[in-house]
Amino acid sequence: MELDEYRQMSAEDLRVKAREMREEVFRLRLKLKTNQLDKSSALVGARRELARILTLISQTGPQPRAAQTEGGEKK
Repeated sequence: MELDEYRQMSAEDLRVKAREMREEVFRLRLKLKTNQLDKSSALVGARRELARILTLISQTGPQPRAAQTEGGEKK
């Protein structure tokens, strides 16, 4: 996808896409380790796409975290 298409997506859609890309990177790494991956550049491309999505998520502002306590400290 193009960067402009990602910018038009909502924050929730970006989080879903990031989860999908993490799964894709995992599958590609597994194929690489088992010598089933023909193009190693596919892994590089997937990692870069994941990085783009995560960058856009971080630029949208702070997101609430479930692991924080009332004082803002992590357990």
